[in-house]
Amino acid sequence: MSESNPIELSPVEARVLAVLVEKMHTVPDIYPLSINALLAGCNQKTSRDPVMEVSSAVVQEALESLRRRSLVIESSGGRVMRYAENAKRGLGLPGETVALMATLMLRGAQTAAELRANCERLHRFSDVSAVEAYLDELAVRQPQAFAVKLARQPGSRESRWMHLLCGAPSAAMLVGANDGDDPAVSDRVASASPRDAGLPSPDWQREFETLRARVDQLEAQIARLDGLLSGA
Repeated sequence: MSESNPIELSPVEARVLAVLVEKMHTVPDIYPLSINALLAGCNQKTSRDPVMEVSSAVVQEALESLRRRSLVIESSGGRVMRYAENAKRGLGLPGETVALMATLMLRGAQTAAELRANCERLHRFSDVSAVEAYLDELAVRQPQAFAVKLARQPGSRESRWMHLLCGAPSAAMLVGANDGDDPAVSDRVASASPRDAGLPSPDWQREFETLRARVDQLEAQIARLDGLLSGA
């Protein structure tokens, strides 16, 4: 990767790559994945933020884009094509860091403690400080930063982290905006991010909010059903 050609992924491309990383560890018996298995992982309703509902054609298009950038390897397995991740070489990262990046791409922004717990099946970190050390390296990586620390949310004791492969967050979300840290972090992330504005597109924001509302509605329905079953 050169400074003039930073890595920028669409949300679907990030999801496809992260699912391939995840499934390599969690379902090694069927890995590399067929397009149907990969599609199921992308549309999975648990351990995903945001939840997506993409078509086979959209996943196929994302795979082709990732393959051109050497982030995915295509192979023939019997009568179907199969796909494996190549993130370590394509991103130039060690396996421990690839596990963190995949978890961020699958589950959205998380604290270091949450990342350690959610990465358990991909890589076991000795403690939270080890996770933080790898995240700090991602945040200052040159020529392109891959992660950034967000400002603490009201009432929260720890800051969350997010990946930057799909663009930078708004300045208000960054450490330094309302957290009392160095505001220069915002400038460094903005210059390292592939997106000029650093803001999600309105269409993506609306889609995200729609998906979030659907998840909240499903969780409420599950809670009501659980209450009914408990009282039966």
